[in-house]
Amino acid sequence: MPQISQKGIDMPASPIRKLTPFADKAKQEGKKIYHLNIGQPDIETPEVMLNALKNIDFKVWAYTASEGTASYRTKLASYYNKLNYNLSPSDILVTNGGSEAITIAMQACLNPGEEVIIPEPFYANYNGFACSADIVVKPIMSYIDNGFALPSIAEFEKVITPKTKAIAICNPNNPTGYLYSREELEALKELCIKHDLYLFSDEAYREFCYDGKEFLSPMHLEGLEEHVVVFDTVSKRYSACGARIGCLITKNKALFQTALKFAQARLSPSLEGQIAGEAAVDTPDSYFEAVSTEYTARRDTLVKGLNAIEGVFCPNPGGAFYVVAKLPIDNADKFCQWILEEFSYENETVMMAPATGFYSTEGAGTNQVRLAYVLNQTDLKKALVCLEHALAVYPGRQD
Repeated sequence: MPQISQKGIDMPASPIRKLTPFADKAKQEGKKIYHLNIGQPDIETPEVMLNALKNIDFKVWAYTASEGTASYRTKLASYYNKLNYNLSPSDILVTNGGSEAITIAMQACLNPGEEVIIPEPFYANYNGFACSADIVVKPIMSYIDNGFALPSIAEFEKVITPKTKAIAICNPNNPTGYLYSREELEALKELCIKHDLYLFSDEAYREFCYDGKEFLSPMHLEGLEEHVVVFDTVSKRYSACGARIGCLITKNKALFQTALKFAQARLSPSLEGQIAGEAAVDTPDSYFEAVSTEYTARRDTLVKGLNAIEGVFCPNPGGAFYVVAKLPIDNADKFCQWILEEFSYENETVMMAPATGFYSTEGAGTNQVRLAYVLNQTDLKKALVCLEHALAVYPGRQD
């Protein structure tokens, strides 16, 4: 029998999706499941984006340029320049989702065996992207007790080696919802300049900042132009996860040309996705204002409800639409499977993501779960009731 590759063996399974078979079985048994495990919003996609798809009239479904269509990149540049990024279309490489942008950057910036430092917990698929690129993730711990604030620069210095080539952040953060401050980003800037490192900035949740807090990108920091690589996507901003259109942004021309070679190897991003993405830039501000109001209310409902449950602690996030909560349990992986397999309250249960999958350090996050507040408030409240009853009878409860 032919052998599987070592890379295939090493490639981690998604902790967000690995419980799907248990959820499917629970549904077959007639249980209603509240899906708080995955960042799939129930917010409607902007009408202007859907209309662009409906009105497509091309006669040949052709390749586009590997870097993306000129019209979409021009439109994207106008979007970013309203945010004071000071970009030209030639700084933007359109990708098949934000995921491809990250994979291309890792391959273009790091040699096999070199290291990227990432504050943990972090988006679980970074591990998979790093595996694909044959690079090493060096985690640096952030803690739930202070809301997952950026670790001190001294902690970064401890893990920097001659193999370190980059630092990666997600801002606002998935899975914690933490929003980095200006002081934290300025400190990272000085660190990257001192050690000549790339700074990867995953900005998929840029539009989701709450309580009047300011979003700041490394693109706003002077003197860091050659170091910054931004990853973005239409998935979350426009509730268009299935469009699979993202982009890589950098003002480093040598890096851009290198990334373009990887993009050429996969030919091109989808034409219809770019047509929809170009139209999406015209989404009115009122759409984002309504979405922000809704997510703020959902966050408040979820965080307040979690902290009202005995033994549960959940910090209040400043952005994105996720929380990481600490539960009075022995093992998050066991609990998240048990609540699907063995538990129901009024024939309903909850699907969550064990936080262990968002840590790279062995044994971290064993009593934590990530919950996405992508459901309406009524469903969130019902999910909280299920969770409270589940924790009361869970055999592995730890008080």
